[in-house]
Amino acid sequence: MNEDLQKRIQAALANPQNMGELANADAIGTVGNSDCGEMLRMWVKFKQQDGKRVIDRATFQSFGCETAIAVASLATELIRGKTAEEALALKPEELAGELGPLPPMKIHCSQLVEGALRSALSPQAETCVKPTESSQSPATSTAPTLLDSFSKPKEGGVKIQFLD
Repeated sequence: MNEDLQKRIQAALANPQNMGELANADAIGTVGNSDCGEMLRMWVKFKQQDGKRVIDRATFQSFGCETAIAVASLATELIRGKTAEEALALKPEELAGELGPLPPMKIHCSQLVEGALRSALSPQAETCVKPTESSQSPATSTAPTLLDSFSKPKEGGVKIQFLD
């Protein structure tokens, strides 16, 4: 990887945006890459704006390399204010944003982010089911973490979409 790209990745990692769970998300997408062992989950919350349903906020968690984290951070900012259709129309290289073109060995990082986005926003994607009565008070409840989903799968299992 060239030094300029490495500096841009480090800058994105120094101040990652939208990392973590998003309570009361409207959609969640999870993907994994069996070739490198990376996993990424993305939460999306919508709002109504000018008569359209647009992305208000998106967050992510990643078990992945620095490049995947940097791309996810940039992509969650990039999709804000877009409709689901507009966000789904973005190509992996566009999701990398200001990082610019990724070298061939890192293209899978932007594909991982695209996969999580597609998993969350595709018409066939399952929407979030709001939690039912729990032992936590509503003020302290949080969305399940990526690790929670793998260690304590809910009834029906976890939908994981492996990328080619």
